[in-house]
Amino acid sequence: MRKEDKSIIVNELLSNLNEYSHFYVTEAGGLNAETSSNLRRTCFKEEVKMVMVKNTILRKALEQLEGNFEDIYPTLVGTTAVMFSNTGNVPAKLIKEFTKSSDKPTLKSAYVEESVYVGADQLEALCSIKSKDELLGDVIGLLQSPMKNVVSALQSGGSTIHGLLQTIAEKE
Repeated sequence: MRKEDKSIIVNELLSNLNEYSHFYVTEAGGLNAETSSNLRRTCFKEEVKMVMVKNTILRKALEQLEGNFEDIYPTLVGTTAVMFSNTGNVPAKLIKEFTKSSDKPTLKSAYVEESVYVGADQLEALCSIKSKDELLGDVIGLLQSPMKNVVSALQSGGSTIHGLLQTIAEKE
């Protein structure tokens, strides 16, 4: 591959790394055509971009990014596929679900929520990470709960008072 071609690919990979806030480095070698096609189709449905990449090119792209990615470098061996996503736990859930029927892809490392995770044993932890939207929903739910209780109490008290007044009025 010519040097110009490599620089184009590195720049394209850099644009993906800048566009998506999370990425997973996976081992995807040894997949047959049907399984690979199913994996790509599933990634597309889940809004995950999957790219097969050379390890040296990915390393060069990571070296040009701001941040410390040194823990990821030792995992750049073998056949590598990178999964890009704007939701941190979606690729982990996708990998977990897909490995029920196939032994690949396996997680090598991941960059999620500004943290680096290394090893396939981190898959469960990555699946349980809540996305920003999920966390916001939880916080809003927690904030709304006391307000709903107060409004409910006021409304039930109002109907009780209304019922008492109506009963007194009917007696007269």
